[in-house]
Formats: sequence, structure tokens, C-alpha cells
Amino acid sequence: MAKRLKGTGVALITPFLKNGNVDFQALENLVNSVIRGGVDFVVALGTTGETPTLTVEEKKEILAAVIKYADSRVPVVCGIGGSNTKEVISQLDTFELRNVTAILSVTPYYNKPTQEGLYQHYKAVAEATNKPIILYNVPGRTGCNMLPSTVVRLAKDFKNIIGIKEASGNIPQCMDLMSKVPENFIVLSGDDNLALAQMAIGMEGIISVIANCCPSEYTEMINLAMINKYDKARKLNYKLLELIDLLFVEGNPAGVKSALSHKGICENTLRLPLVPVSADTDAKIAEALKAL
Repeated sequence: MAKRLKGTGVALITPFLKNGNVDFQALENLVNSVIRGGVDFVVALGTTGETPTLTVEEKKEILAAVIKYADSRVPVVCGIGGSNTKEVISQLDTFELRNVTAILSVTPYYNKPTQEGLYQHYKAVAEATNKPIILYNVPGRTGCNMLPSTVVRLAKDFKNIIGIKEASGNIPQCMDLMSKVPENFIVLSGDDNLALAQMAIGMEGIISVIANCCPSEYTEMINLAMINKYDKARKLNYKLLELIDLLFVEGNPAGVKSALSHKGICENTLRLPLVPVSADTDAKIAEALKAL
């Protein structure tokens, strides 16, 4: 399991048609594009997939489609998380997960649990499924920071909690985490602009946003870091940094959907309350893509 979920994972966007419906043809094109680009695994229904605006039925349809399009070429990870523990468990029971390699489960958002509350939440989730679970810490979105001590406690107490996507952006916290987690526990970056530095302190890959639109370039950078060729990896990283910054300047996934529209993979359409990036940022993203 650890070998299958290292390297470059991609948090897939959810393409929409102009009428707001899910664009399954664009989703198939995207899955094929990132796999051809060399990513190691794909993540359906993550934050980048605009999951707060998807119905439960749409989520099930998207997951089934991603599994079909991936066609066993790479592992599929499914995002199932939220601020209602009971609802998370219900989705674990009702989603078709036979061909899902692992679950990515974000910390509860908005209700801001304590560290003990986080532990009890994930205890309930871990006990509700036999599937491997990857924790997801992204305090900038959730308003809740899961501390290394809580991660270590969960890793030691539950065999099916196998890793974490760490997106705090806090390098000292990341180093503290890396120094304490069990040996086989997978720690993946959640920040495209920090992944190279985080791999230097021991992380084993990333669940990436930019890999939607630049899978081959970003995967090559991560692969170089995995074999300690940081001199070459740094050169690629610096070429990508301008585009990475642009992808997030007006929020995710607005930036990456702009990039994907310029590459002809999907419409530049989001669901409210998200909107496309401004014309100025869109033009800058187009120029940065050309520069690559």
C-alpha cells in the first residue's frame, strides 16, 4: 500500500458544462491526460473537486466514472470527510468502494473540534471501514489544525490509518510530524509550492493541484526528488513556481480550471459560490502555460 500511494497523486477537478451539469467526457479526458502524464494515483472527490457543491448522487456517479476511466492503470483514492461524523460514516457505508484503494478524509471543518474531538472523529471513521485511511490536515480551509501528537496517536492506535496529506504549510510543524510518525506511515504534501522542500525533510510525495494541468512536468520534479536528485528537481520547481502561484492567487480550483480550459480539457466553469478567475489572472495563466 505504501508503495502505491507515494510520488504524485492528483486531486482531480470536477469539470462542469456551461449548464452546470457534470461534464463526464471532460472528466474522462482529464483522467487519461494525468495518467499519460505519469501520475502515480488519482484522488476523486477532494477539495479541488468542489465537493461541497456536489450532491451525494453526483459524488457516487463521479467516483464510479473515475474508477472506470482509470481502468486499474493507477490507484484511485476517494475523498470522504466532513464536519458531520455520522454522515461521513454513512457515506463509507453507501458509496461503492470495492475498487477504491484508500479514503482521503479531511478534518471536520467549521465546527472547530479540539484535538480530542479530532481523535474521536477519526476513531469512529476508522472503526466504520476496513479501507485504508489517509488523514487530511488543511487548517487554512477548515479552521482546524490537527497537531502531530494527534496524528501519531491515531497512527499508532488504528492499523487502517496509514498516512496523512499535510497541508498546514507550516514547515516546523511538518518537521515535528516527520520526526514522530511510525516508520511505515505515509506523509504526503498538500502544497504544490512547498512539496520539494517538504520532500527534503522526509515526505514521500504529494496530492497535487497543478498535476491536473501539468502532470508530466510536476511528476518529473517529484520523481527526481524521490531519488534525491534535488539539483535537477530544483530547476523544474523554479520553472513551475510562477504558474503554481497564479493557480492559487484567486483560489482553488478557479486557477487550475482556467489552465485546463486553455489546454482544451474542460470548460472554465465553476459552481457558486466559486467563480472563474479575473480576465487579468486568466491571461497570466495562459502566458505561464506557454512559457512552460
